[in-house]
Amino acid sequence: MTDSRAHGVFVTGTDTGIGKTLVSAILARAWQADYWKPVQTGVAEEPGDTETVARLAQLPPERLHLPAYVLQAPLSPWAAAPLEDAVIDATAIVPPATTAPLIVEGAGGLYVPIDDSHMMIDLIARLGMPVVLAARSGLGTINHTLLSLEALRRRAIPVLGVIMSGPLSAGNREAIERFGNVRVLAEIPPQDRVDAAAVEALARAVPPLAECLAAMRAAG
Repeated sequence: MTDSRAHGVFVTGTDTGIGKTLVSAILARAWQADYWKPVQTGVAEEPGDTETVARLAQLPPERLHLPAYVLQAPLSPWAAAPLEDAVIDATAIVPPATTAPLIVEGAGGLYVPIDDSHMMIDLIARLGMPVVLAARSGLGTINHTLLSLEALRRRAIPVLGVIMSGPLSAGNREAIERFGNVRVLAEIPPQDRVDAAAVEALARAVPPLAECLAAMRAAG
């Protein structure tokens, strides 16, 4: 197992369907990072997120790492596993060895159950990676984002920053930065077309990983 604490980030969200996969693709492109989704559900209805990130971030196969678990139903891992007689052990999930930074994408939000005893936040805490929190930009996001930040900090999980998706909202951004004591790393406005060219353009606005890590450490 590699020391993931200083060599990548964990992308989670304030909700399901919040845009974590697009955020992961943008970060992988911006930071020339590898990508790994430990637990993938919902492949019966749509392609897995690994394939999506590979296409959007234009990642070669050697920078993609297979999930530890792949499940068909679009449910939480805990709910999906019994439907196909699968057994998940969250404590057995180990990140791949990489030389590049690693983008790890979670399933759903912080309190999505993985197995009978562990939530996604438990996996994040065990991996020890700083978090990038994907959040909506619209009404309600202040409450959802601040609650997620509070949950992470209660577990002493470092937060690298927030990335907001949706129509730009200067007021919501200011509130999240002020009351969440966190940096909004980027904003993703609505896209006419989500493809590799769009991801490359959005990636140019993301600060370098080393700069983000230094700012996080300086903030304590």
